[in-house]
Amino acid sequence: MRKIGFIGVGIMGRSMVRNLMKAGYEAHIYARTKAKAEDVISEGAVFHDSIADCVKDRDAVITIVGFPQDVEEVYFDSGNILDSAAPGTYLIDMTTTSPMLAEKIFEEGTKRGFHVLDAPVTGGDTGAKEGTLSILVGGERQDYEACLPLFEAMGTNINYEGKAGSGQHCKLANQIMIAGTLSGVCEALTYAKEKGLDPDTFMKSVATGAAGSRQLDLYGAKIIAGDYAPGFFMKHFIKDMKLALIEANKSGVDLGVLSQVLANCEELEAEGCGELGTQALMKFYDEEHRYSGEEE
Repeated sequence: MRKIGFIGVGIMGRSMVRNLMKAGYEAHIYARTKAKAEDVISEGAVFHDSIADCVKDRDAVITIVGFPQDVEEVYFDSGNILDSAAPGTYLIDMTTTSPMLAEKIFEEGTKRGFHVLDAPVTGGDTGAKEGTLSILVGGERQDYEACLPLFEAMGTNINYEGKAGSGQHCKLANQIMIAGTLSGVCEALTYAKEKGLDPDTFMKSVATGAAGSRQLDLYGAKIIAGDYAPGFFMKHFIKDMKLALIEANKSGVDLGVLSQVLANCEELEAEGCGELGTQALMKFYDEEHRYSGEEE
């Protein structure tokens, strides 16, 4: 397995392509906007003007696009992946998307002779750059095992979660945990600031105790500095939380914290924050705090 088609060269995809090339894979890429991929093209990735050309005669095709409708488009639209890749190709969707959609791709792909895996990732842009992503894989176990060397080029914590759609369910559970943790970080920093604590000293004090978290490590300093540049877009986090809430509701599971964080983020998106990083959730607390102060 040497020739890889890769569709979706965004914040995450760009670094994943780099790591695949470092591991000796031949990367063939497609992106809607070629200019966004110029850096990896200059480093050796082969750009194709169409999805059909990108996926022809590849050993595996990896997709990591934005939203479920994008996944539908790249797999099912006429002349795209399912119509153009050779039977026997491994099709790996690494987008965070609907478990039902992952099952649909698996069923249709299997009928057409493909090996289909859903393999969403977590670890953010830092994990993508460093090749330390956690990769959560659903599908047939033998297909997972066949693709392990490919996953090892991009990540370090790689696990088989179960049948098709299981990778997506694991990722949605991950996003539920992030929602609670990130909101906790924002609330704690809001409280510390209100009570006159030095934010940097506060963060240093709690980082290695029971309240320490990856979200605090990644975003605490950025929040204090007012740095809301995206490592992971707010709009994509909203998409993930909505998917998780839909799945939870289908199972009759009440996730109150997730519902509240989603509502907060949607409010921020309505105010134009969708293109900021997830740490911009702090803006909700800043605004709430200012509003409360005016009332007093």
